[in-house]
Amino acid sequence: MSEREVMEYDVVTVGAGPAGLAFAIRLKQLKPDARVCVIEKSSTIGAHILSGAVIEPQPLDALLPGWRDNPPPVCVPAAEDEFWWLTKSGGMRLPTPPQMKNHGNFIVSLGALCVWLAPQAEALGVEIYPGFAAADMLYDDHGAVCGVRIGDMGVAKDGSHKPGYTQGIDIKAPLTVLAEGARGHLTKRLVAKYRLDAESDPQTYSIGIKELWQVPAGRVRPGKIVHSVGWPADSRTYGGSFLYHLDKDRIALGYVSGLDYTDPLYQPYEAFQQWKHHPHVKPLLEGGQILSAGARAIVTGGWQSLPKVEMPGALLIGDGAGLLNVPKIKGTHQAIRSAMLAAEHIVENNTAAGWDARLRASPAMDELRRVRNVKPGFKKGVYFGMLNAAWETITDGLSPWTWRNKADYTTLYKLGEYEAPKRDYVERDLPPRDRLAGVYFAATQHDEDQPVHLVITDPEVCVTRCTEEYGNPCTRFCPAGVYEMVEDENGRRLQVNAANCVHCKTCDIKDPYEVITWVTPEGGSGPNYQNL
Repeated sequence: MSEREVMEYDVVTVGAGPAGLAFAIRLKQLKPDARVCVIEKSSTIGAHILSGAVIEPQPLDALLPGWRDNPPPVCVPAAEDEFWWLTKSGGMRLPTPPQMKNHGNFIVSLGALCVWLAPQAEALGVEIYPGFAAADMLYDDHGAVCGVRIGDMGVAKDGSHKPGYTQGIDIKAPLTVLAEGARGHLTKRLVAKYRLDAESDPQTYSIGIKELWQVPAGRVRPGKIVHSVGWPADSRTYGGSFLYHLDKDRIALGYVSGLDYTDPLYQPYEAFQQWKHHPHVKPLLEGGQILSAGARAIVTGGWQSLPKVEMPGALLIGDGAGLLNVPKIKGTHQAIRSAMLAAEHIVENNTAAGWDARLRASPAMDELRRVRNVKPGFKKGVYFGMLNAAWETITDGLSPWTWRNKADYTTLYKLGEYEAPKRDYVERDLPPRDRLAGVYFAATQHDEDQPVHLVITDPEVCVTRCTEEYGNPCTRFCPAGVYEMVEDENGRRLQVNAANCVHCKTCDIKDPYEVITWVTPEGGSGPNYQNL
């Protein structure tokens, strides 16, 4: 094996989401001579980015003061808010919670926002490399992070080298910034290696499933924002929807399911498709067509689950740190805010040391502290959760207690040991017809002849204990039909259809035995989202 090519920078940033790009922009604004690169595993900037998304513009105003004169391509001022409690056949409009009032905010495509941010970073001298997947961390002789290793290209499924094989390069830097978003695979390793979560609760997540629709003219009211709770979720499952009216007769809609759900038979994707058939939603979509679709994990642990965000040679920002504000259903402002603060810290101190204390003393953490009990309250059921959310809102989070978080993989009941909720579902006819049809709208692409990036460390568990105890929940919680139990001449086994994967990371989070590990596939593989 030849010696790897090495590129050296002052700072290497992993992830070209809003946090990674905002960090690079701010660092170059403050220190123009810094050598900064951003690496991104997707084939193009924004191709793996998925979010609602409604953003608070104040951090963006601070980062790029003139941005409103040249806004991102999808950027619709918020006009009106609605909040609903849904039943199967109707619903009741409720007062909009204060955290969900969006006057002054903007509906955007987060992917399009990143596409818009990237050239502004490059204009400052930031080097951005899409299609380069950071596969491993690099460490120096003292155990400090000193960069990342880009995954090899052209490796066959059996590990042999194909004709186009290219060895990955090492990107070295005194400082590495992890901006991978929710459940980043390198962040996960670093948290374990440096025990960054030793003094925090386990991180928790939800899965958000989203579609972008083109609908017949006259149905869209640009700027209208609708959220709902209730049907089709049962009273013990955290779930809710968003429906955002864009311009050009487009609607962005989606459904969020908390991955702390307890019923092993629950299917987040089916809950989303059921919600689309509610009488308040279906008439908007009939006669329209899906433009793009996908799914992504959402980090929801909040204040009590924040790990230590610094380690020797590296730091965490944005959703990789866990800064999303759940009651607001917003994380972009927190991502940009933390990114700018991190850049200022680096310029002032030239080290990651002290970053954890600085972030915890910042407005970003104060925002999370005030809402720390809202999401955990829903573990006691939706009715208690809503009452608790009202209390926490009225008191501005001054309760003398803090509800604790448990890891999502620990919450499932075993088959036969619980009363299964009644799923009051309806017949559905809106597209897509099933999960595999939905994968088409994610435009996901993986070379079939590459190492499987979903590593099952103990396949025997899947066909024995998991089958008996939980009924193989991976076949239901995956929104892309990646996991399938099959029987053939070799017996019963778990088949991993890795080419379907949309990189949502749900399997890495929810598997009750923790035998599924998501690792990065070849650079450029995965979904190719458009305006999600």
